[in-house]
Amino acid sequence: MDQVVPNQPPDYYTCPFRKSKLNKFLGSENRDAYFTATQRHQVAYEILATRAYGLRRKAEIGIDRLLEDGTYAGAFPLHEGPYELPKTFQPEQLNPRQILHAYWAAWGTWYKYQPLDHIREYYGEKIGLYFAWLGLYTAWLLPASIVGILVFLYGCFTFQSNVPAREACESDQAYKMCPLCDETIGCNYWYLSDICVYIKMSYLFDHPGTVFYSVFIAFWAVTFLENWKRKNASLAHHWDVMDFQEDEERPRPEYSALSPVYQRNPVTGNLEPHFPNRKRIPRIVTGVMCIIIMMVLVVIFIIAVIIYRVLIAIPLFQNPLLRSQATTVASGSAACVNLVLIMSLGKVYEKLAYKLTQWEMHRTQTDFENQLILKVFIFQFVNFYSSILYIAFFKGKFTGYPGRYGMFFGLRNEECSSGGCLIELAQQLAVIMVGKQIINNCQEVFVPKLLTWMHRFSKGISWARRDERPMTRCEADYQLIPYEGLFEEYLEMVLQFGFITIFVAAFPLAPFFALLNNWLEIRLDASKLVCETRRPVSERAQDIGVWFILLDVIVQLSVISNAFLIAFTSEFLPRQLYMYQYDSQLRGYTNFSLAWSPSNTTAQPCRYKAFRDADGSHSVFYWKLLAVRLAFVIAFEHVVFFISRMLDILIPDVPQSLQLKIKREQYLAKQALQDAEIAMGRQRIGSGVQQTGDDAVDDSA
Repeated sequence: MDQVVPNQPPDYYTCPFRKSKLNKFLGSENRDAYFTATQRHQVAYEILATRAYGLRRKAEIGIDRLLEDGTYAGAFPLHEGPYELPKTFQPEQLNPRQILHAYWAAWGTWYKYQPLDHIREYYGEKIGLYFAWLGLYTAWLLPASIVGILVFLYGCFTFQSNVPAREACESDQAYKMCPLCDETIGCNYWYLSDICVYIKMSYLFDHPGTVFYSVFIAFWAVTFLENWKRKNASLAHHWDVMDFQEDEERPRPEYSALSPVYQRNPVTGNLEPHFPNRKRIPRIVTGVMCIIIMMVLVVIFIIAVIIYRVLIAIPLFQNPLLRSQATTVASGSAACVNLVLIMSLGKVYEKLAYKLTQWEMHRTQTDFENQLILKVFIFQFVNFYSSILYIAFFKGKFTGYPGRYGMFFGLRNEECSSGGCLIELAQQLAVIMVGKQIINNCQEVFVPKLLTWMHRFSKGISWARRDERPMTRCEADYQLIPYEGLFEEYLEMVLQFGFITIFVAAFPLAPFFALLNNWLEIRLDASKLVCETRRPVSERAQDIGVWFILLDVIVQLSVISNAFLIAFTSEFLPRQLYMYQYDSQLRGYTNFSLAWSPSNTTAQPCRYKAFRDADGSHSVFYWKLLAVRLAFVIAFEHVVFFISRMLDILIPDVPQSLQLKIKREQYLAKQALQDAEIAMGRQRIGSGVQQTGDDAVDDSA
């Protein structure tokens, strides 16, 4: 909902500043207030970041180096007054920080649009674009959440009519199942009816509605990205940053200080510091090797979690009272252990990736950030999604059958329960995604307060000393925590976007949990920036950078992932093929989907879930089903990609109204240039006439 925010920043056109044309600029009559606070901060930081402060070493340049050496304790722009609101006030009398606190960071504004112009005015375009993207993403999560809840409720209301589940629950002792681990270590035979509840629950996440929802989310994601491109173009034009990156970005101070040679810039013709590629490439290769080593470490931890899950499940299956909950308990506890390992590895690797990217010596801050983002995202993608991908596409595919079970480290390979792997995948997704959100939100609430207290304690700032005299603005801001950038916030949201798109076929409630998290995230981030963080130096940006490319890659992967999830992990296609060939009501499907153990392979005849003949070979139905699955994957991908491409073509990246506005501005600029040339020409002619007259006077004299 819209809200009326006081002291709206003025909207005006901008152009490069020239002192000779000062009177042409808005507000030139008041030189003290001509430049905004953020512009003054940018100018001051530019000077501090590029000035050499010593001659002993080549690296003695810039305020960042002085901060790193400990020469200075801090360097930051000052907040414009306190954020606390006075007891009585007029909205127009509030300072910019108080306005942001009252109309943005306050929890009571959770349902209102963010004051993006005020955010941009106070913090700069880069932070403004982040919150614009996050706000749009959160708004688009609302329809995805509503449809996801309806799909889940459809499963709740129709699971009683699920014929295979009813057959399994009413079978009593009709289906004696083979032991889930070797009989030699104590695993016993069991009956399919023992896991009646688990089979019913699996239907909540594995029914025809999930197929519809997968297609819906694929188109939702594509349309969201197209809408963001239009929103981004409008904001970039409104904030005058459409051409910023190509024209204005300078080399990083560290690059200028540590580059071994100088090279003439082919565009400007100026001599600039240069770091040769022959020196950078070995460093990049070293970074790639570190990523590979860390990913191997992730795989080792996943194998350890798999072994843990198997070892936990064995005693649970041996107990008749716990057998029905064995899979749930083993999977849930393993997911919690996996979450702890994921979060720990992620923190370690982020620090390593930052050091490696610094060592690679990238020229601009954008290049540096893009390389850091790429390194961390690739690792975190493997870190967060690998255990989920294992359950989705590998678990139960290499189990074998009685007499020829697949083995790993002396243990039987994991197999999916008779209810399928999709419910276990949903459980894994819920634990990792929601658990990660809870941990991150707790960190954002408590860590800034803890860091502020530790900072005061380490610097000897006591409350008693504070009461002796009023603190200056500099002293008050120094007690706040340093600004650490938007990297963590973007990474958290992009990984969340992957959870709700790549695996949405297994967990239709994922967008709803993401929506709840993002409502909190916006206010927590806003409160942290306004109340607990030093004011950052304003940075300009024209878009969200490489994050958009990663979002687009995730959308493409989600189409492929959901196609394979529905085809090979879900029970949707096996049931549809059975309905087509045998019974449209799925009567007898439970018995049909259970194979008999080959003779002389078990102490007693038993059943196991597979489409196999009596000798253990794949049945004709299995091969028909495989053909149907492959055909479904191809058809699903082609249809979704085709429609997505059509949406991309039909929806212009720049709104038509904005295109007209840009053309109008270009026309006016050209017209102004022509008028200026005409005026200059008249001035020359006038000067020439005057000169001729003067000459005539001289001649007559």
